[in-house]
Amino acid sequence: MDFNNAYHLITDKLLSWARDIIKLLPNIALAIIILILGVLIARWLKKLIKKLIGRFVQNQTLEHLFASISYIILVGITIFIALSVLKLDKAVTSILAGAGILGLTIAFAFQDIAANFMSGILISIRKPLHVNDTVKIQDYMGEVEEINLRDVVIRTYQGQMVIIPNKQIFQNPIENFTLLGKRRVDLEVGISYGEDLERVKAITLESVKDIDGLSRTDEVTMFYTTFGDSSINYVIRLWVSNTQQPDFLEVRSQAIIRIKKAYDKNNIMIPFPIRTLDFGIKGGVPLNEVTQKPA
Repeated sequence: MDFNNAYHLITDKLLSWARDIIKLLPNIALAIIILILGVLIARWLKKLIKKLIGRFVQNQTLEHLFASISYIILVGITIFIALSVLKLDKAVTSILAGAGILGLTIAFAFQDIAANFMSGILISIRKPLHVNDTVKIQDYMGEVEEINLRDVVIRTYQGQMVIIPNKQIFQNPIENFTLLGKRRVDLEVGISYGEDLERVKAITLESVKDIDGLSRTDEVTMFYTTFGDSSINYVIRLWVSNTQQPDFLEVRSQAIIRIKKAYDKNNIMIPFPIRTLDFGIKGGVPLNEVTQKPA
């Protein structure tokens, strides 16, 4: 008797499910059509978005990333619509709630990674630096080897490979010596107080004007700046047509050599730091009146 009751209960339940499935057949068919069309549209939009992003951002990794995110979002929307058609609203709500909680958990757990990732996206869009650029970021100066979504790799002029997180790059000043296509050499020199300043300026500018590697569109300039302790100081500024570090250093070296040779030839003195002792100041005694005390 118990067996018969159990059999009838199971049969009735299965028949009830079968009737519900039959009623849902049109909805199931519609949901399948929605899924197929949604996936096809998502693929088409993925290609379109990739092309559109490629016009503004010249970064294949970033193009693929945005296109993939767009594809996942569109497929997710399609799945939610299909579940709604099947009247599985509670399942949709549960999935959305779970996704929200999971998203918050991941955001807190990987906030540094997320910050570097977002900074990498902004760097790729704004393009403050490129591969092979000569840059200085914080205390590191060198050439950019790689630009990734998480970090930037710099080869310093001491030969080290430095990996800098994108968050630090985005939040700190970047000195890019390549953007202008030229670099400036600033030399500070001091000459004796006894020199003719106009003559020194003419000789100095003449000595450096033919250095190989100087920009032909930018004038070499020289300005006297300060009265030093033992010299009158000036700064001479030369523009280098190449931004590479070896060319920059060579122009600076040649400028120093030529200025020194020109000064030696024309008897212009670059004084050593000196101190003058004045024994005759008010309240003091002149040096010639100073006598040795008897023993």
